[in-house]
Amino acid sequence: MLTQLSLRHVTLLGTSLLGSAFVLMMDGSRAATTQSVPVQHKQAHATPASRKVGSRPAPKPPSEVSGGSEAIVVTGTREFGKKARDSIAPVDIVTNRQLTGTGQPTLRDSLALLLPSLTVPTGGFDAGALTDTISLRGLNPNETLVLVDGKRRHTTANIYADGGPAQGSTPVDIDMIPMSMIDHIEVLRDGASAQYGSDAIAGVVNIILKKQNHGLTMRSNTGITSEGDGFQQGVFIDGGLNLNNRGFVHIGGDFVHQDHTVRSGADNRTNTYVNQLLGQPEQTRESVAINAGYDITDNVQAYASATYAHRHAESYQNYRLASTLAKYPGYAAIYPYGYAPIEALNEDDYELTAGFKGTLAGWHWDVSSVFGRDYDAFDTESSTNVGLYTATGQTPTSFAAQSYNDTQWTNSVDLSRKFRTSFWPYAINVAGGASYRYEAYAIGTGSPASYTYSSSDGFPGTNPANAGKWSRDVAAGYLDISTNLMKHWQIDLAGRVEHYTDVGNTKTGKISTRYDFSPRFAIRGTFSNGFHAPTLAQEHYSALSVSPTAASGIIAANSAGALANGASTLKPESSTSAEGGIIVEPIKKLHVTVDVYQIDLRDRIMPGGTIYGSQAYSALQADGFNLPAGSENWAGSQLATHWFANVANTRTQGLDLTATYPTDFGRYGHADWDVAINLNRTRLRHQAASTTGAALLNAQYIAYLTTAYPRSKIIFGGTWRSARNKWAVSVHEIRYGETTSQLTYYTGPYTYSTSHFLEFQNVPKWTTNASVTYNITPKWSATIGGNNIFAKFPSVVPEGNRYLGVPKYYMSTSQLGMNGGYYYLDVSARF
Repeated sequence: MLTQLSLRHVTLLGTSLLGSAFVLMMDGSRAATTQSVPVQHKQAHATPASRKVGSRPAPKPPSEVSGGSEAIVVTGTREFGKKARDSIAPVDIVTNRQLTGTGQPTLRDSLALLLPSLTVPTGGFDAGALTDTISLRGLNPNETLVLVDGKRRHTTANIYADGGPAQGSTPVDIDMIPMSMIDHIEVLRDGASAQYGSDAIAGVVNIILKKQNHGLTMRSNTGITSEGDGFQQGVFIDGGLNLNNRGFVHIGGDFVHQDHTVRSGADNRTNTYVNQLLGQPEQTRESVAINAGYDITDNVQAYASATYAHRHAESYQNYRLASTLAKYPGYAAIYPYGYAPIEALNEDDYELTAGFKGTLAGWHWDVSSVFGRDYDAFDTESSTNVGLYTATGQTPTSFAAQSYNDTQWTNSVDLSRKFRTSFWPYAINVAGGASYRYEAYAIGTGSPASYTYSSSDGFPGTNPANAGKWSRDVAAGYLDISTNLMKHWQIDLAGRVEHYTDVGNTKTGKISTRYDFSPRFAIRGTFSNGFHAPTLAQEHYSALSVSPTAASGIIAANSAGALANGASTLKPESSTSAEGGIIVEPIKKLHVTVDVYQIDLRDRIMPGGTIYGSQAYSALQADGFNLPAGSENWAGSQLATHWFANVANTRTQGLDLTATYPTDFGRYGHADWDVAINLNRTRLRHQAASTTGAALLNAQYIAYLTTAYPRSKIIFGGTWRSARNKWAVSVHEIRYGETTSQLTYYTGPYTYSTSHFLEFQNVPKWTTNASVTYNITPKWSATIGGNNIFAKFPSVVPEGNRYLGVPKYYMSTSQLGMNGGYYYLDVSARF
């Protein structure tokens, strides 16, 4: 049965917010829905508890779904049945139809085309390219919390270890959730640590799974880049079953394959393009999910869900010339023209959720348990260990190099009740709960051949000194009270306490308010504090990356090598956030929201205290790393290492704007126009120092914190649909603002300098996305379209600032992707 509590899981397939973002057809529409809707004073009413889950009316087809202002939102509120139009904080709603309408086979890349406040890395390399991360409001991916049906999702075990704004992050890999199973996504653009705990500093992404008890959907997506590479194929299937009119089971699965793309410049050692370091890795991913609910009694429902995904991915390392094997004839014969080591990932990710919810004596209750795990096994392929060959006369060409495991088990109890009293004229909603979370992180040892002697070339294995398993317990409790101070004045107060067995206690609070002056004008505001606890990976991870003439490493903050050079124990990041906005309808049907925000973030965690040359050599040796022969004599930043530290305080300020307007052309169809803008700027307020007094950041890392995310991102355009919904045409422009980086010199007077860098502007870029959809029958549709159809690329890096001349686009930003145009054919059927 559908109790009031189960409204947390109500989904309106294809629904968008009234006036904000139109009802989606099979039309490839792009704009994300927001709550820029007519302001209403009417209170939300919960669905009667006697209504059955399995017997509820079938969801209407997209063309019949009612206005989205009635859509129920569950993110950012503890009230049940809260309508989007009444939300006290800015929430974007992205439907499944909008996601598939982008033509992208991955959730991450789809969201990046829909939400201006969300960014993804320009590219990637090494292991960092093999996890799909997202960022909100120009902050590290660790500062965005991801939920699935309101429950905290476990994170990846694959830390982003390479330089850049995402360095040190172990976020949720959202592409391990089948896109076919996603009904819609609610993105809360507001600090919400007091409501949800650690990581909800920039915002919250809540992925709502499908719960339909009938139907079958099939979709095929095929695409290729403007350069003729990077072929992608996606197959998506899902369907629902009715359980005796008392429940549902919904099952779905994805298969996605992506080929390599190559965007490298000419290798200055050979003047050829044999070095294929720069580009999209090859990836094959299979994922499945099941979601179920069943009414045990009229007041108790059991629910469960499970996801599983397997990924195999391969990323190229820098090319090794044939001359490197001149002394090893046996392997010179295997690689007569040289070789490019391959970093290969086999990843298994799963999560199980089970719980009961219902009503008792007027209280809504929810008891749940969520267990999730991500396991990553990295192999080094097409490589050698020449030190081992020298000592023993042989070396493998494939190595089991590194493995990581991340486990999270969360148990929660949530309660909520709406009270009406004689001393207060308005209803008071009281919510509270408690949770216990167990977190574990493990680093496995590589095969002996991967870490002994000179280690596996390109991607060394983990030695026993840096392997281990670590865990911690997290206990939390929260209280949330919301009511009206006046008829049109809402207020919400939330507080939370958490205890971590490794980093101590945290206390967070939040106050939000909204006042409706009229049905066409309202204001809202929030003041809160939040935190991000250092992850176990940030506390304990260590690894070494080796290139032909350089090596760099990350060592654990509590290791001998780090402590000898001034490292300190990591503290949680803490934030103070303020936000204010307006919701206005200046003329009929034109709906506008504007929100400004400021986030002060203290004790930010990034690698700091970088040491170079002989000092780095000593630290790495103290931590058990085997280094290439002769590396003790390398100069400057050819050999470097650092550790994670609380490096700085920053202030992020920005503005979000959305506007929508519909136009009816009568027998010539209907068009929906939309604009969404994010302006964002981060400044350094304070830089920390190590225990030795040395500054923890250089100019390059300050740029990662402050200017690696675009200063602005603008999405605007429209979607036209014919009168009988046979045709739909969508055209949208995206403008990516400027990013600024500090580039290392690899030639010239400042070669490998650690104090002189080139300031490089990645200038703003305009891209065009367009699609044409034909609804062949009421059940079948086909879309042909393209993203970045005129094939714009990031700004080209000067020759002297490319390692070996290869990375002609700078990978360590989050602006425009480097693949160029992407063109696709999408065919779908619904039964």
